[in-house]
This record gives sequence, C-alpha cells and structure tokens, in this order.
Amino acid sequence: MKKALVLALIMLFVGAASLPAQTVFKLAETHPKGYPTELGDEYFAQLVTERSGGKLKVEVYPGSQLGEEKTAIEQVQLGAIAFTRVSSGPMAEFNKALGAFSLPYIFDSGDHMWNYLNSPDGQKLLDGLSASRFVGLCYYDPGARSFYSYKPIEKLEDLKGLKIRVIQNTINMELMKALGASATPMPYGQVFSSLQTHVIDAAENNFPSYLTASHYQVAKNYLVDAHQRVPEVLVMSKAVFDGLSKADQDLIRQAAKDSVAKQRELWSAFEKEAEAKVKAEGCIVTYVKDLTPFQKAVKPVFDAHPEYAEVLKDIAKARAAK
Repeated sequence: MKKALVLALIMLFVGAASLPAQTVFKLAETHPKGYPTELGDEYFAQLVTERSGGKLKVEVYPGSQLGEEKTAIEQVQLGAIAFTRVSSGPMAEFNKALGAFSLPYIFDSGDHMWNYLNSPDGQKLLDGLSASRFVGLCYYDPGARSFYSYKPIEKLEDLKGLKIRVIQNTINMELMKALGASATPMPYGQVFSSLQTHVIDAAENNFPSYLTASHYQVAKNYLVDAHQRVPEVLVMSKAVFDGLSKADQDLIRQAAKDSVAKQRELWSAFEKEAEAKVKAEGCIVTYVKDLTPFQKAVKPVFDAHPEYAEVLKDIAKARAAK
C-alpha cells in the first residue's frame, strides 16, 4: 500500500514537472466584452496560447477593469501590465507623429487609411514608441468619426454655433472652431445625459459607439462626414517584451499582426449592423456628398500644425498608391 502511494506520488511529481511553465500576461481593454476591439484582443490572445503550446497566455480585461485609458498606458510603460489596446491619440504623447491622425479629413476612406498603416511609413510610427518603453505591435480599425445631434444637421452650416462634445486635445478644439462650432470637452460617460438635457447640442463618434452608448436615443440626427479616422493600437511593455526569448518575441509580434484581419472583419460587420439598427430606430442619417466646403473650412487647423508635414506627405503618397 505504501509502495503504491509512493509510486503514485512520484508519477504525479514527474508528470507535473514535465508540464511546461506558463507565463501569464494581462491585457487592458477599455471597451466592453464583445466590442470589436475587445474581440480582436481575444483573438490575439488565442493565437499566442495556441502557437506557444500553452506556454504563454494572455488574459484580456475588458471594460476598463485595469483602469481607464491613461492609467492603463502608464501601467504598461512601467511593466505592471504587459499589454493594452488604446487609441493612437493619447499615444502621441510618446511619439508626436501619431498626433497627425487627429487631423481632419486626411484619409479618403478606410482603404486609404489601411494602405498607409500597412506601409513602411505606418510601421515607422509604431516603431517610434520604443524610445518611450513601448513596443507597438499593430493597428486596429477605429472606424470613422462623424457628428450627431438632437438638432437637424445636414450640411456644414448646420454645425455653426453648436456646442459639440470633443475629446480634450488641441486639434479637436481647433477643428470645432474652424467649423464654426463651440468645442465642449467632457468625459465620455457624461455625453448621454448632456445631450439629453441639452447641456451640449452634439457629439461625434463612429456608428458602433453611437449605438452602444445609446446616444442615438437622445440625438437622432447623424451627419456622416468621416472627419477623423484615429487608428487603435495594440502596444506591449518594452520591459516585459525585453525579458522574453527572441522566439517568444517573434511569436507575439506575428500573433498581433495576424489578429488584424480578424479585428477588421469584426469591425466592418459591427459597423454595418450598428448603422442599420440606428436607422431602424428612426435616426436620420445624412451622408455628405461633397466634402470640399468642410476641407476648406479646416485649412487653419493644418496651418497651425506644420510639424505633421512629413506624415501628411506619406499619407498622400498612400492615396496615390491605392
């Protein structure tokens, strides 16, 4: 009996010792579970686990469980969290060239944007994050931001005088001024009630956010001008990355790149679904047929930011290469 017990314990110990040690990483995501960027994270995590044979595992924490965007970025930089998926907007603090994405009407379409992002010039912007202790792994689709209001909006003149909620950054403030509107920075969570009570007249975002945040319920007029396409980025802590073997580093980089097509597919499907749903709810969706007046109006924004001239040349080059 004792011999059998000892043999069983030995076999259990040997079996456990033969299992590969697993390294677990945390990935911070601000969007809720099931949102296309979160699903992109999940697919990336799945690829890492499968390709490492279970040696590496990425756990996704959606819904800002690990902190809001700014907190998550700081924690990744310190190495306390391994990954985060964030907008490229706040990452401009660490690579100024990324700030060019906030400029209005720089991409003709989603295809134009991806033609640039997939180019060596687009990769160069991700690589530029390394000096600030980040590893830029890939871009994810952000969709296009457009305006919505409880007031009728069908053309440029309809934006004049409106109080429009914006993300607080210099370019967004300048953009609203150039369009004749009044920029009103405020946290995303306050937008619904502010539209409902008419503290603000309008806001701007993509169709999925317009739907999932229920903004369509209190702002039924949506003007599709696609003024911004600010790519999402998946970044890793350089401190954590540098502690991995070359093989594991390559595995993570490739898994991130291979997750992009899936995220783009999920985004495209959800975007179409969201647009159809808000229309079914009685929202009036107006498509800008001629962007020329808008583009002329925002010229002062570009004049105020000559530092992005080189990036804009590369983006224009991507347009020509379509």
